[in-house]
Amino acid sequence: MKHVFFVYIATSLLLALSSCKEKEQPKPPEVPVTLVMAEVNPPDTIVGRMDTAFKQKAEELSNGSVTIDLYCSGILGDEAQVMSLIVKPESSIQLARVSASLASYGGQKSRLLSIPYTFSSDEHFWRFAASPLAQEILDEPYENKLGVKGLFYGEEGFRHFFSKQKITTLADIKGKKVRVSGAQVLQDLVEAFEAEPVTVAFTDLYATMQTGLLDVADQPITNYLSNAFNEIAPYMILDGHMLGAVQVLINAAAWDALSDNQRAILTEAAQYASQYCRQIIDEANEEALTALKNEGATITELADKRPWQAACRAMITESSKDFPELYQRILELDN
Repeated sequence: MKHVFFVYIATSLLLALSSCKEKEQPKPPEVPVTLVMAEVNPPDTIVGRMDTAFKQKAEELSNGSVTIDLYCSGILGDEAQVMSLIVKPESSIQLARVSASLASYGGQKSRLLSIPYTFSSDEHFWRFAASPLAQEILDEPYENKLGVKGLFYGEEGFRHFFSKQKITTLADIKGKKVRVSGAQVLQDLVEAFEAEPVTVAFTDLYATMQTGLLDVADQPITNYLSNAFNEIAPYMILDGHMLGAVQVLINAAAWDALSDNQRAILTEAAQYASQYCRQIIDEANEEALTALKNEGATITELADKRPWQAACRAMITESSKDFPELYQRILELDN
């Protein structure tokens, strides 16, 4: 009986030691990944510089485990083309900087961020970006299995209308052909201003306006300059109808395939790039305004936004009706 007992003890010890050895086995080496990133704007724009900061920080932190191949200036297509790819499991594009609203692709909460006059200032937006509300909206497409995951927010500054003829009041836009992207909220805004929305891809905007098929478009100040839109439409009115909020997305399948360490690296690089964007936005806008004036552009300050805000009040209510409480919480971050 004692013999059996000792055999049992010995066997148990051997199994325990074997188990410990298994637990002590080193983890398999991390598989290096290369992520292709798309950016529609040139590298010297706010978002181009933000993307570059994200790429450099991720590669620095990873010691070769993560490489980001960044393609700017719309080389990989316009935003709609990039989005059509990045939502697919086997996408050739794994990262993209896009507008903050993913309403056209099923991200309904993100629609709130592009509603006109939501953010009163840059400070208001950055309070949102640092809040739990921001993470809730970033996570929505991943949780709803839409094929992408939001990583972080940035901004390009407020969007302003630019035109081939001078605009000083809301009445000057009435009846004009105004470029819109695929976002429904921008089309609704243009219609609220009693103008005609014309859908044009960003990569075709310069040529379309140059040929006279468009009268008006909108961009942040830095993009207006970097894309040389002032050459063909030298008038800009600083109406600030919408903040150019943006986000960087990653393909959901690519995210799932990353190691925990690689995910942590991208998360840290995302926080760094977002803060970098915040640091450079004001200075970049001031430099762009000075350059535009030196190049002969006519920049008009808007003394009273109230008529513009009143004109789109109904569409603001309509655009926020699905998430009224969430929208109100975003507005309250201005206090």
